[in-house]
Amino acid sequence: MDVPAGHDPTAAQERPPRFCRLLPPGDSAGVEEVIQELGLWARPNAAPARPHVMLNMIATADGRATVGGRSGAISDRADRALFHGLRSAVDAVLVGAGTLRMERYGRIIPDATRREQRQLRGLSEEPLACIVSGRMAIAPDLPLLREPAARVVVVTASAASLPATAAQVDYVRAERDGHLDLPSALTDLCKRFAVQSILCEGGPHLASQLLAAGLIDELLLTLSPSLAGGEPAGGEALRILAGSELEPPVELELRSVLQSGSSLFLRYGVGACDRVSRETTPSSSLAS
Repeated sequence: MDVPAGHDPTAAQERPPRFCRLLPPGDSAGVEEVIQELGLWARPNAAPARPHVMLNMIATADGRATVGGRSGAISDRADRALFHGLRSAVDAVLVGAGTLRMERYGRIIPDATRREQRQLRGLSEEPLACIVSGRMAIAPDLPLLREPAARVVVVTASAASLPATAAQVDYVRAERDGHLDLPSALTDLCKRFAVQSILCEGGPHLASQLLAAGLIDELLLTLSPSLAGGEPAGGEALRILAGSELEPPVELELRSVLQSGSSLFLRYGVGACDRVSRETTPSSSLAS
């Protein structure tokens, strides 16, 4: 097939992804419009008691959250655009130490334009990178800890500290009865570091513990148009939640649905209800 003069055959691939608004219905939008409408950098008149927490996860149509232990294999360009867009709008990114190791986290906002955009919104140049680690099993050679511009807070029940790293590292030590006290830790993040919005990126054990403690306000779930099959192997978590069964199950309220290609992006409000008392988190449950 002849290519018309001046036509770039890769241009369509390089255009930013667009999202069709299915619920509520509306015109298609780019990722910046989608993030703008969330208003995550707005500040209420009165400081909240704890941060607003969003859980951002991806799953295949048959429920797999990872393939080969990582989520990248089931993510597409639109999902990655939303992933980075969400990071650019929150005060902190929260992740379990196991996911940090497996996904090899580096700098949270690597793009200089996005860092400038954050500052124009009244945010810090980088969100806090909050690592939840019950046992402080964090390798100091991780890319994130080798980044001098990174601002890291380790959330732990341990009295131990990391060796000196290039990144700036602080600690939120929240211990009760020998376990990590997640509610107290989030309150401390709010008071000490002015964190009012948190994007939790997993893993499945941390997500389950936050839900059990009633600390998740919204679930942002990408439904990947793929089937992975398989059974758990080597400790791999098959679903977006792992660990103990939630009692009772957490109710969700569908707030919006976006579509890009064959991928769906679901935003749920997480119902508030009386949970079985699990206010503290056994260190071993975080695989950290």
